[in-house]
Amino acid sequence: MKKIILSIASVLYFTASAFAVEQELNPLITAMPSLSIAPDARAAGMGDVGVATTADLNSLYWNAAKFAYMDSKGGITANYTPWLRKLVSDIDLAHLEGYYNIGDLAGGIAASFTYFSMGDVQLTDANGTAIQNCRPNEWALDVSYYRKLHEYVSMAVALRFMYSDLNNGVNSSISGSSQEMHAAWTMAADVDLYYRQPIDIKMGTSYFALGFTLTNLGGKMTYDDVSRNFIPATMRIGASYELPFDNYNKLTFNLQADKLLVPSRKSRFTEGFNKEDPTTWQMSQDQYSQMTSVSGIFKSFADAPGGAAEEFKEVRWGAGLEYTYNRQFFARVGYSYENFYKGNRNYITVGAGFHLSIFSLDVAYCIGLASSNPLDQTMRFTLGFDLAGIKDLVNNRKEK
Repeated sequence: MKKIILSIASVLYFTASAFAVEQELNPLITAMPSLSIAPDARAAGMGDVGVATTADLNSLYWNAAKFAYMDSKGGITANYTPWLRKLVSDIDLAHLEGYYNIGDLAGGIAASFTYFSMGDVQLTDANGTAIQNCRPNEWALDVSYYRKLHEYVSMAVALRFMYSDLNNGVNSSISGSSQEMHAAWTMAADVDLYYRQPIDIKMGTSYFALGFTLTNLGGKMTYDDVSRNFIPATMRIGASYELPFDNYNKLTFNLQADKLLVPSRKSRFTEGFNKEDPTTWQMSQDQYSQMTSVSGIFKSFADAPGGAAEEFKEVRWGAGLEYTYNRQFFARVGYSYENFYKGNRNYITVGAGFHLSIFSLDVAYCIGLASSNPLDQTMRFTLGFDLAGIKDLVNNRKEK
């Protein structure tokens, strides 16, 4: 049953092996890959780019240090994504996030909750006999503190609790064996940096920004107390340039690179590795499970059998454009690239937004470029509320 559940979960998650020839694949597999799904429509409309973009209500997911540059005192946002709709109809991602600025010197706090439902899954025993249905799910709770270190520099740290239940508790008490499936959990931390500097040009004031984050730095997860899986620790580096044309129109250019800090199962550190013999590249489950999180992070930069050329292929690239009119209407387009042998999740994204002083609404749409791409036609929705705007509206009504 354990193998059946893991197989189903792998298919429902990301289908990283759905696009390339099996013999050539060497994707990076992690527990809780749902944490790698961009939850908000704004970033999703720009090719899943958000580490260096201007601050918004979903900054905690991308770079909590950006919150230090928010104009408002606080805000909350709700995000919804019907996931992999070309394959199934009942997988969903929900994300709630909020922040509160204490003050320029004191900084601020932010928190978020992410819930990923994998829909209904039919469990069977070793003979293929149906047992019952379950609803596997994963969730994460984040708390972050951020503050400005300088007029142009801010930093944030975040703590995350992660929980993954692939069998929904169905077979956790069938036997006392240590290899029975159970829910997995762990703790992780983020470290975020953000640099944003104004540049005076003929059309007005432009802004250049850099973002750097290390996310999901934490322990491994186990579903059976035997195999221990790496979580999606990720390094993100991005740049952004905001160019105004006049007082109403501006265009923002964004670029981002993501690297999973996770070791590969096909590795140069495999016991008995022979570069000329591919049959010696696959690391055993025992060796992979015994590798510590810290060791895995460092080895992830130099473990690919193909050397530096293959390591470079593990970088996902994203680029996005955002057009803004009067800080109220937004149009977005983006592109995300992943190497063919690392998952091949290549797609174009488009999006739009409408923002007022009280609330904001954003939508995004994904157009898959690879054949039979399950991410094709994926949509995301974001609804945000500005707490200062709501407070002003209430006060104005009271005065009347």
